[in-house]
Amino acid sequence: MNIAQIPPLFERVPPKLYGGTERIVAYLSDALVALGHDVTLFASADAITSARLVAVRDQALRLDPVHKASDTASHLSMLDEVRSRADEFDILHFHVDLMHFPFFEDIADRTVTTLHGRLDLKDLEECYGRWDAYPLVSISHSQRRPLLGANWLGTVHHGLPLDLHQPPMKPRGDYLAFLGRVSPEKGLDRAIAIAKQAGTRLKIAAKIDGERDRAYLRDVIEPLVDSPLVEFIGEIADAQKAAFLGNAAAVLFPIDWPEPFGLVMIEAMASGTPVIAFDNGSVSEIIDEGVTGVVVGSVDAAVAAVEQARRFDRQRIRRTFEQRFSADVMARSYLSLYRRGLTVQSIPKAVPVPTLNRLPPIVT
Repeated sequence: MNIAQIPPLFERVPPKLYGGTERIVAYLSDALVALGHDVTLFASADAITSARLVAVRDQALRLDPVHKASDTASHLSMLDEVRSRADEFDILHFHVDLMHFPFFEDIADRTVTTLHGRLDLKDLEECYGRWDAYPLVSISHSQRRPLLGANWLGTVHHGLPLDLHQPPMKPRGDYLAFLGRVSPEKGLDRAIAIAKQAGTRLKIAAKIDGERDRAYLRDVIEPLVDSPLVEFIGEIADAQKAAFLGNAAAVLFPIDWPEPFGLVMIEAMASGTPVIAFDNGSVSEIIDEGVTGVVVGSVDAAVAAVEQARRFDRQRIRRTFEQRFSADVMARSYLSLYRRGLTVQSIPKAVPVPTLNRLPPIVT
């Protein structure tokens, strides 16, 4: 199958530091290539991929040293390039929210659009109703709740390469870990409160993004980190994550928003580390209670879960990750959806159909 992958241009594919959507597009593209498909990735020239790369910008936007750049212009130029080559592909897989909707209406039946963000925002319902011919994919069942009437094709959970984060041989387990952004919805203040009440060190590896997050850091977080139990590391790269997550007693995910997926949770699982997470968004869908983590509803419950998490079987956590959240499982799930969305005439006969009973459940 000839497949085009169209991610946003904000981060490199995969990102050098923090970043979710572009990371998943990188892993999906490589996994589809490994399964024998012809994949073309439209991305910035600094992308690292086994797919055929069409460079539509010299480098990703966020780390571009030329700060005066138009992300709208960059994305419109990319979409024009995709449009000019659309006939080359059986399926065009978009990851840019709804930016492409006005330009591909006549071939919407050859597209799949994965929505990576929150959907409880004003005006979204009207737009997804206006352009209702586009088949949509959610990254969790819970993500759909604000737009249950949209044209949903299926749900595919994120996946990671099996060799990306290997659990350490002898994890220290002497601290709690927080990985993400310094923002109110990610609940860093809750993570600090949990660590202090549990009397356990907390290591924070987090990105600071935008004035709102800087104000939250200054006004809320900085007064709380004046403690020998709290260590602020800053933003880290993929190469540092396995040790950071794998040596933690547990990863804290104390979110205060309808998280569409929560990549940190499966990065922790890949590292063999249990997750203590607040029951918002996709959390109860991703965590196997008592196996890969504990789902809680308060800071006190999270504190109580710290000792429980220390007794989890880390090898079982890793096995569960491999069964549910590998890049291969994700790619095979998307292939099933591609075939569902295409007409019979569009499907190359030489491509084998994956065994459906090996795929995670897909909601229609």
